[in-house]
Order: sequence, then structure tokens, then C-alpha cells
Amino acid sequence: MARELFAYQVAHNAPYSAFARAAGFGPGRLPERVDEIPAVPAAAFKEARLATFPPEATAAAFETSGTTRGRGGRHELPTTRLYDAASLASFDRMLLADGARLRYLNLVPDPRENPRSSLGHMMATVARERGDGADGWYLHADVLDEERLIADLARAQTDAVTVCIATTAFALVALLDALAARGLRFSLPRGSRIMETGGFKGRTRVVERGALYGGASQHLGVPVEAIVAEYGMTELSSQYYDALDSRGRIEPRRKVAPPWLRPIVVDGEGRALPPGVVGAIRHVDLANRGSVIAVETEDLGALVDGGLVLFGREQGAELRGCSLDAETLLARRG
Repeated sequence: MARELFAYQVAHNAPYSAFARAAGFGPGRLPERVDEIPAVPAAAFKEARLATFPPEATAAAFETSGTTRGRGGRHELPTTRLYDAASLASFDRMLLADGARLRYLNLVPDPRENPRSSLGHMMATVARERGDGADGWYLHADVLDEERLIADLARAQTDAVTVCIATTAFALVALLDALAARGLRFSLPRGSRIMETGGFKGRTRVVERGALYGGASQHLGVPVEAIVAEYGMTELSSQYYDALDSRGRIEPRRKVAPPWLRPIVVDGEGRALPPGVVGAIRHVDLANRGSVIAVETEDLGALVDGGLVLFGREQGAELRGCSLDAETLLARRG
């Protein structure tokens, strides 16, 4: 299937076709292995329109955010059906294995205000399809609506409503700061959980994962094993989540991919590395049907026990990620 999708994209995506031909591949020579598929740098989404369909057929366009150069990448989709199906299938498996219908409290961009946020779109889909119909959105123009969020947390505690807090790392820090300033602690109903989307190191503050998870558990009453980290990027259509068997500890947590997403760790020459060796992460995502099947990042990781362990970003790499959107609210609080 990966070979077929690669051939389709080479035939219909002109910039990717040129990139693949430069790497020695094309309609007449397909890769023999998945790790041979030419992977565009994630930054390529800033430089060219990487799509297999004309601009007028674009149904959704997600943009990267939080870059220091002020220029984000753009990932266009001809339909959101495949994106939504992939997102829901992974979310069901990794966060809703118990089949719970939760109330979603979203500390991520509201897609009604920012339709370019892939994270906001994903959580709106999850809340619509899997929620109790009373979801809330608390991040507006990078400012956390602390009063309404605290009121809704109190209501969930009083009414015994299980919730899922979907949040970037720095938005979670802002919430914990607000609770500490007010001397508040919650004991959310059993079965509540937190989905945290990463971004621990920002421009002005470093957040250690253990401290963040410990603070969230203490102030919200959610056990550490119910705090699940998601790893994704705008240039992909699929997401990784913490492995079910690694959630009882803080580090290391392995990220697992759905069957249609494959991580490959490569060296500086683009050669695949064996398990346990740290290198740059390449993602081969079959859900990226309308763009590019293979994307290489500046994130570092290693394949361990069938999963992916993250080690941050390459030295000198540009800061990016959804969490940096929310970082400015911490400065505004001061």
C-alpha cells in the first residue's frame, strides 16, 4: 500500500515528484522497502504546496504554529474524512479503551476561532463523536479562561462527571499556576484522564515532565497513569500515544503508532538505524494520502520495544509545536 500511495503522489504531486526523482525514484522505479521512500523535511511544507489535488479542491488547511521565524507550514486536505477516521481510531484505542463517554475540557485552540489548528480540529471531532455534548473550550487568543475552566472543573467534581482534559503542556502549566495561586485542588471523578500534547521546552521556561505530571495529579486528582502524552505534528494525519504498558511511570514512555503509521529513525545520511540507536525521526503515514507519505523531522528518538522513545529536538533546530501557542499566556499572567 505504501508503494502504491508513493506512486500516486509522484504522479499527482509535482514538487514531491521532483524531490523523488532527485533521489532516484519515480514511476519507473519504486522503493523496495518503506525506509527507502524519499522523506521530505517537515520544513518543506513552508516552501511549497505539497498536495495531489488543485487548490480549489482544498477542504481544510492546517498550519504549523509557534515558529521563531514567523513562517509556518501548511498541510492541505481534500477532505477531512480520512483524517478524522485515523484520529478517532487511535484515540479510541489509546484513550478510550474502556469505552467511556467523557466530557471534554479543551485547553487547545478552539477551531471555531482558529480553523487552521489540526489539534483543535482533532479534539472537536473527538468531542463531537465521543463526548457527552457538554464540551468546553478555554483557550482564546492564547489566553486561558481560568474562571470558566475552574467553574467547570468544580461542576464536574460535584456532579461526578468523568472528564478528559486535552491540553498543551504550557496550557497545563498555566492551569496549575492558577490553581496554586487560589489554593485550589480538585478530586475529579474516577475515570477522568488528561491528554497532554507535549512541548516541554519553550523559549522562556523549561518544564520537567515529572514535575508537570506530579502537579497535575496533585491538583486535579488524576492518577499519573491516566495522563497520556500524544505526539503528532501538523504535517501528519496520524498521531502517536503513550503505550498502555508504560503509563505508570514518567520516563521513559514509549509512543506507539497505529498500524498505518510507521516511525523510522535515521542517521545524518538518511540511513535507517537499528532499534536502540538515537537519530532523527522519519514518519511514513498512509493517512497522508493527499500530501506526502513520508516526512522527516528534527525530533530525535529511538525505536525501543516496538515503540518510539523521544529525546527532544536536534541542537539548533527551530522551536515549534502547538504548545508554544499557549506559552505567551504564561507571560501575560505575570
